[in-house]
Amino acid sequence: MEAQSPTELAQKKCVPCEGGVAAYSREDAETQLQQLKGWCLTHDGKRIRKDWKLKNFVAVMDFFNAVAKEAEAEQHHPDLHLEQYRNASIEIWTHAIGGLSENDFILAAKIDKLRGE
Repeated sequence: MEAQSPTELAQKKCVPCEGGVAAYSREDAETQLQQLKGWCLTHDGKRIRKDWKLKNFVAVMDFFNAVAKEAEAEQHHPDLHLEQYRNASIEIWTHAIGGLSENDFILAAKIDKLRGE
């Protein structure tokens, strides 16, 4: 599999997934993650995650609201985590297949774009 750049991914739209497609292999996921700064594999290679330390609670909530708007537009919804009032993390995976699909990397690239990363 050839990895796509963050720009290429961010220009795509998530495609509805109701299952029936193969999840990315760990090797393919690792190859794609080399293009996405700060994202890492979790849950035995079935999810991707990124962590941020923001200025304060309001900054995290503003970020999460922007992510929510993007996620809703893509119909692909991540898990959002807030700890100690300013530590944000996001986990993404395709629930219908119990692993990673292109949609996850598309959404990750769009989230990075929201932050100017």
